[in-house]
Formats: sequence, structure tokens, C-alpha cells
Amino acid sequence: MRAVIALEKRPQPSAAWRWAAPFLAVVLTMIFGALLFAALDKPPLEALGKIFWEPLFGENASFHRNGLWIKGAPLVLIAIGLSFGFRAGIWNIGAEGQYIVGALCGAAVALAFYPMEARWLVFPLMVIAGALGGLAWAMIPGVLRVRFGANEILVSLMLVYVAQQLLSSMALGLMKNPEGFGMPGSRNLSQYAAATSWIDRGVGLHWGVVAALIAVIAAYVTMARHLLGFQIRVTGQAPRAAAFSGVVPARLVLICLGVSGALAGLAGLFEVAGPSGIVSIDFAANYGFTAIIVAFLGRLHPIGILLAGLLMALTYIGGEIAQSSLQLPGAAIQVFQGMLLFFLLAVDVMTHYRLRLGRRVAA
Repeated sequence: MRAVIALEKRPQPSAAWRWAAPFLAVVLTMIFGALLFAALDKPPLEALGKIFWEPLFGENASFHRNGLWIKGAPLVLIAIGLSFGFRAGIWNIGAEGQYIVGALCGAAVALAFYPMEARWLVFPLMVIAGALGGLAWAMIPGVLRVRFGANEILVSLMLVYVAQQLLSSMALGLMKNPEGFGMPGSRNLSQYAAATSWIDRGVGLHWGVVAALIAVIAAYVTMARHLLGFQIRVTGQAPRAAAFSGVVPARLVLICLGVSGALAGLAGLFEVAGPSGIVSIDFAANYGFTAIIVAFLGRLHPIGILLAGLLMALTYIGGEIAQSSLQLPGAAIQVFQGMLLFFLLAVDVMTHYRLRLGRRVAA
């Protein structure tokens, strides 16, 4: 006889484990992140302090706290859009491409009006162009799935690489600054959409932060009170029941991908018009992929996504501090961030299964 450990499927998913999993995943990430830093011959506790404590309570805490909102805004915007599809079982993995195309479309409007300084006129047009650009890019996998049954995961992911090549082409070609002495990149666009006086007041917040908060509220109301939210939840939990209740799968696919694409495009637009300021080869910051971690860490709930986005932004800012003060390699910070999703998926198993100890007779 020997003891064995087995996974037994629960009759009902555990609500306690569902909400405890993100917190446990963060704790495990900190533990194994400390081991990673120790393996790199860096002081683990000091590294964790630089990542989690320094931005909130350190010497320049007020500046870094504002940075949390600026870094977190695009993550929250994209993750809110992705959560619509993920709840319905529609997997948009190409938000990074939609983010890039939205930025390019918004920048194209700004450059078309350059050097016009009427921000009150140009900026709204940039916002509309950014949203429509991301939406159009997301419609490609949507239409291919609805019309031909193509897998939206593969199509949306492959389109990311197309968007990256398009970004390089624009930065080196049509959008290249003619007064930039041959350097790749567009003119500076921040004059159109940098933090306005009533938001700024010296803290540097921009319209993307406002848009992210509006998206959180709108998503919460939609999921809790609107028919569309009900259809999304039912489709994700019981597709056959959704079909009997009158849900049109093709229409829901296009709506979910359209919403996620538009919000990703807005995130790109606010980034290129604010913190980044220019269209450059290295403009893409993997926000579209990181937002997938944010969406699942926030349990696909708008409030959870807001908190998870701020947490991920904290690792970005704290990671930069750790890199500069402790000479931590950037790849180590990326691995640390990736651990969050890995441990979340691992711990999430306990939501649907429980551990059972038993005995097996030796052969």
C-alpha cells in the first residue's frame, strides 16, 4: 500500500477558491520571485521592496503613484475589452495588434492636421480614429470566424506580427519626421493630447486615465444590468442554453471582438498622444499581451481588473526602480510578471478540483 494524491472534480466550482486564487497567486509570485532574484545574486527582500514598496512609500512616492495610473490605464482599457470576449468564450489574443493600429490611426489624423494647434478639434478626431482603427483590426478575425469558421485565436495572434511590421513601415516611411535628421519616428504628437490643464495640475495624468475609469464603470453596468451582459454570461457558462434563449452567436462574436478592438485602439491612441508622444519602431510595449494577465488576475470583473491593472503597473514601475538601483536584468522582471499568470492558472485548478489522499495497492 502506498499513499497517492489525486484531483477530484468538485460538484460546483468553489467560490472561496475563485476569489482566493488571485491573492494566493500574488503571494506565490513574491516567494518564487525572491528565489529568482537570489539565484541572480541580488538581495531578494530588497528587490521585492523596490518593486512593491518603493513606488508607494519611497522617496518619490507621489510621483510614482501618478505613474501607476498612467501605466495602468492602457492595461485596464485593454483588459476590460478582452473580458467581454473571454466571458463568452471568444478569445481575442491579438489586442497588441489592435493597440498598435489604433495608435497609428490616431497619429495619422494628428499628422494630417499638423501643425494645427486646435486641440479641441483635432483630439476628438484622433480618439474616434484610434477606436475605429482598433475595431477594424479586430473585425478581421471576427469576420473570418463568422464567415469561414476560422480560429480567432490564431488569426488575431498572427495579425499582431502584421501590425508590428506596419508600425515599422510607418515609423520609417510615411510617418517619419521630415525634420528628424533621418532618425526613425514621427513628429511629436503630445501637443494635441498631453494632459490638459484641468487634469494636469502638475501631476501628469492624461485622458487615457479618464477613459479607463469610464470603461470600468460602463463594463460593470453592462455586465450587471444590460441584456448584452446577460447574453455574454449565459454564452460563456451554457452555450446551448444561450442558443435556446435567442442569442445570435455570430452577432455576439462581432460585438465582443469589436468592443475589445475599439478599447485596445483607444489605449494605443492615448499612449501615442500622451506618454510616448511619437510613433516609433519600439512603440509597442506588449500591453496587449500583459492585459491578458490583468484580465484573468481580475477574475474578468471590472473592479478586479482595475485593481489588477494597478498591481501590474506597480510591477512595471517598481521593476524599473529595481533595474536602475540593483542592476536587475529586464528579462528577470518580465519573468516575475509572467509568474503571476502561471501561478494564477495553477492555483485556479483548485476552483474546480479538490485534493484527495488515498492508498494504492502496489502491483
